[in-house]
This record gives sequence, structure tokens and C-alpha cells, in this order.
Amino acid sequence: MLFLQNISYSHPNKDLLFENVHLSVSNHNKIALIGHNGVGKSTLLKIVAKELLPSNGQLKIDVEPYYVPQIFDQYNHLTIAKVLQIEDKLRAMQEILIGHVTEENYALLGNDWTIEDRCQAALNYWELSDVDLAQKMESLSGGQKTRVFLAGISIHAPKLALLDEPSNHLDLSGRQQLYSFIQSTSTALLVVSHDRKLLNLLNTVCELSKQGLIVYGGNYDFYVKQKQIENNALNQDIHSKENALRKAKEREREALERKQRLDARGKKKQSKSGMPKVMMNKMKNDSENSSSKLKGIHTEKISIISQELQELRSELPDLDKMKFGFDNSGLHRGKILFTASGVNFSYDVQQLWPESLNFQIKSGERIALKGLNGSGKTTLIKLILGSLKPKTGTINRVENQSVYIDQDYSLINNELKVYEQAEQFNISALQEHEIKTRLNRFLFTKEDWDKPCDILSGGERMRLMLCCLTISRQSPDMVVLDEPTNNLDIQNIEILTSAINEYQGTLIVVSHDDSFLEQTNIERTIELKML
Repeated sequence: MLFLQNISYSHPNKDLLFENVHLSVSNHNKIALIGHNGVGKSTLLKIVAKELLPSNGQLKIDVEPYYVPQIFDQYNHLTIAKVLQIEDKLRAMQEILIGHVTEENYALLGNDWTIEDRCQAALNYWELSDVDLAQKMESLSGGQKTRVFLAGISIHAPKLALLDEPSNHLDLSGRQQLYSFIQSTSTALLVVSHDRKLLNLLNTVCELSKQGLIVYGGNYDFYVKQKQIENNALNQDIHSKENALRKAKEREREALERKQRLDARGKKKQSKSGMPKVMMNKMKNDSENSSSKLKGIHTEKISIISQELQELRSELPDLDKMKFGFDNSGLHRGKILFTASGVNFSYDVQQLWPESLNFQIKSGERIALKGLNGSGKTTLIKLILGSLKPKTGTINRVENQSVYIDQDYSLINNELKVYEQAEQFNISALQEHEIKTRLNRFLFTKEDWDKPCDILSGGERMRLMLCCLTISRQSPDMVVLDEPTNNLDIQNIEILTSAINEYQGTLIVVSHDDSFLEQTNIERTIELKML
């Protein structure tokens, strides 16, 4: 069905994105495509979708793939029918039904008399029964746009579907529908996703890097186990190489000390024997040359081992290179931080929630805010943080230091450079070299310090934000995360998860990522209902 051989892609400026990509997709295969942000996963999907041409290699595909993109802005001016590629067919069928029977209309319809019924059934399945096919895409939410594209799979029944982060904009209900669809469909799938629950429904994981594609024959849990085996082997290699380097340095020291003792003995004998000065100088030069040669041999060995060790360490997962070091919140665990009594809110005359809210938040708790899109999760966050006041009811809030982290990590100031951003959090008067050491821990090397923050990827913004929080002397009392994993790859989600698990203060999370909620040890849930 699909065969990629030695595919590579370079940007228009000739910078290589990836090379040596080999992949074969057969009927009913369900394949996950994972890799770090910026490695080219979406680009590879676009190559398969024939929206981009590879720089080198062969692409053989004997089916017409159906493509669900990650970004929808370019479709905003189109109607839903146009996006679903059914506009011409529906128009032709309507023309025929009212008596305009022409060859052109029959050709456009292609004898597909069930197109309208299939379309309605697909829209109903994806909870879009109230949308009009003549609507412009710009009138829909992000989740609705995703559902429109997913409905196209049921309408067209392709042999191969390409899905780029399909769960990103979906609420919990939408994700459950997507999971059920993936399990039941016979369509072959090639899916880019960081949703670990979704990835576990696929039977093969392919990891893309600049050097090519590695295929793991199993779901995401299987992939994680295999990577752990690889990382354990890598750590053993590093440990062995560190021992080899230590022994090589010891041998060098012992050899030089032994040479110095022999030279001292020889010099003592020469002075007693009354040897001519010219001969003594020659022997001294010979000894120095011998020492230099001996040191050179050992230095070369040490240099080779050091280079090998450096190369091994560079292969370590980024998570293993980081040190978070968060301080504890100054508030004792169990202190009541927030109390809502009969609280409700409205943006017009109608109240947001069918029942007024009554709850408390205590220091050290880990809470998930859940609800469908439009249920008021962001509004509740603003009430908790104090940027909104309730329309009814009362709120009691204890003074505390809170940090709000949204999915765009807008805590980062786009007008600053990376080092300047880190400096903004330097309330404890760290020296410049100490700030740069912290930046290095979070994978911002010397080449990154003058990089403008507005060009950072989602993962880079997240890492810089974590670095800034560790530069501050005192951890915040409360951290509020609003869909924090939406723009992160799996590796950066793991980095965020580790940081959050090290944090000991109060945590409030809005997320549709069940795996993230589970791994950050959420203790209870506040569920918001809609009118």
C-alpha cells in the first residue's frame, strides 16, 4: 500500500531535516509516528499525503490517502462541504434530482447516490448533527474542526488515513470517540500523536530522528520498555567508559611518577660518576624527550576515551541531564487556600453552571478540573486566581503565590532573549555564570542564550519556564496548569511530568490527557457541568 525507501527532506535553505527513512505500511496497519518536536513528523505525513516532495528517495503508494492536518487556519474560508471534498458531488446530486440531468453532473456524482446519507451518519457519529455543510470552517471551534476532518474518514472510507495530532483539540468525550474509532476501523492508520492513551491503541511505533526511522513492533508501552532496556545498556556503557577513563588517568600518573623516580636515580648516579657535562645534557634531553613521548601516548589514549564518553553521554535522554531542585512551598500542607460558597458566573444573563459551586482547595492538594469544552474551566481558574469575581456567592482566598501556566507558556516574554528571560526570575541575586549553569541544565547551551523567546518551540518554552521557576528562590504555593501538554512532544511531556512530581505545593490541572493526570498523581477531580 505504502512504501518509503531512503526518503530525506531538506528545508529550502538546504538544512537537512531527516534522511534514511524506510517504512512499509500494509492493509489494516495502525502505526504511530513519534519523535522530538521539530524532527519532521508533520513534514513526513505531508510527503505521504503528496503535499510536499521529498528531497531524495522513493515514495510508492497505490491508494489515495486521506489526510487530517494538525493546523486548520488555512481552511477557515472554506465551507465544511468543501473541506470534506463532497461539495461538487452534493451539488451534482441536487441538480440531477431537480431535473438537470447532464453528463457533467453524472460524472461529478460518480454514481455515489448514498453520499448524503453517509455524510449525515458521519457527522452524527462525531456529534456534528447541528452543523450546516454550507457553514464556513471559521465558525467552528478547534474541536469541531477536528471532528469535521475525522468525519471525512467515514465518508470516504480510504484504505489509508494520515492523522496529525488528532486528539489535540478534542475534549474528553471527543477523545473517547476517537479511541473507539481507532480500535474499530479497518482503515490503515499512520498517526502523529503525543497522546499516550491513543498511542497504546496502535500496533507499531516508529521513532523519527534526523538520522532516520526506527521501527518498534508493538504499542507505546512496548516502546517505552524497549527504550528503557536501551537506556539501561547506554548507562552501563557510560559507567564502563567512566571506569576506563579513570584507570587510564591512573596509569598515566603511575607511569610518569615511575619515570620521574628512574630519572632522579639516573641523575644522582651521573653526578657521582663525574660524567662530562655535554654527555649529561644529552642524557637529560633524551630523558625529557622520553617523558614527553610517554605523556603523549597516555594523553592520546585518554583523549580517545574522553571523546567516546562524551558521545555516549550525548545519547542520554534529555530528562536524565536535568536537575530541577524545586524548593518546597512555604505553606504547611492542609492549610485552606480557597473556599467557594454558592459561586456562579455569567457572561450575559444566563448563569454558566447549572448548580452553584461549593468546594475548598487545601495546600498540597493535586486537583484536576474536568468538563466539556465550554463548561467554564478557564473561567473557574480565573476565579481561583482572583482575576475574576463571581456574580453570585462568596469566595474566601488566602494570600498565596500562584503561577498560571497555559498551553502556550505565555509566562515567557516573547520580547526577551533566553538569558534575559532567565534573569527576570533572578530574585536571589545569582551570579551570571550560575544562571548560565541553570540554563545549561535545561538544555539551553551557549548558542541558545541570545535566541529570541518568540522563536522557541512549545517544548523549549516549557523548559525555559521550568528553568525560570528553579532560578527563583521560593517555589510558588500554587501551580495552575491549563492544557499544558497540548503543544509538547512525548519527551517534553515526560520532562514536565518529572518536574511537577518533584514540586510539593498545590497543583490544579486542566487536561484531557488522562496519562498525564495519572502520572502527576492527581488526588481528586472537580467536574463542571453545562446547562
